[in-house]
Amino acid sequence: MRGKFITFEGADGGGKSTQVQLAADYLRQRGYEVVVSREPGGTPLAEKVRALVLDPELPLSNISQTLLYLAARSEHADKLLRPAVAAGKIVLCDRFSDSTLVYQGLALGKGAEEVNELRLLNAFAAGGLTPDLTLLLDGAPKLLARRRERRGVSDRYERQGLDYQHKLRQGFLALAQAEPERIKIINAEGDLQAVAGAVQRALDALLDGAE
Repeated sequence: MRGKFITFEGADGGGKSTQVQLAADYLRQRGYEVVVSREPGGTPLAEKVRALVLDPELPLSNISQTLLYLAARSEHADKLLRPAVAAGKIVLCDRFSDSTLVYQGLALGKGAEEVNELRLLNAFAAGGLTPDLTLLLDGAPKLLARRRERRGVSDRYERQGLDYQHKLRQGFLALAQAEPERIKIINAEGDLQAVAGAVQRALDALLDGAE
């Protein structure tokens, strides 16, 4: 039986990494075999790419960033994601192709033609792998910024300021509006357990419907 590929998206500060781990624990309690990964990353090569693209001291053009992300995605999908789904496992991934569409496209004001080019490149890099469900952890940029400050987060995206964070949020919400069946918006402003409960309900709706 084919497994499920579930991605977690949204701007930093929404609690994606924590919610991925809580979701994995919940699904394992339900008896599922779960694989947890992240982008960029998930394989030794892709983790090296991650260090490059997130280094705030390393100047990279948007095209260079995009191609590096896509190279990491190709490796990740080929070596880990597609085999795990084919083996019947539930794969939870912190970010995937929607992040590329937003960070390298919509948040930079790219037009429909350029965003569609990104979609084609994403499909090529992922070998046709698409999420069965995407959970968008959404919250007010000021609130998420305060959370990042408490964690001491500083990368090339963090340094672009609050206006850029608003553009990121708008980009993710635009994708959710365009694909409401796949992308479910989770209010990330609540406490940890409230957000986890919303995530679990979305997972149940997908998995119970597939059984």
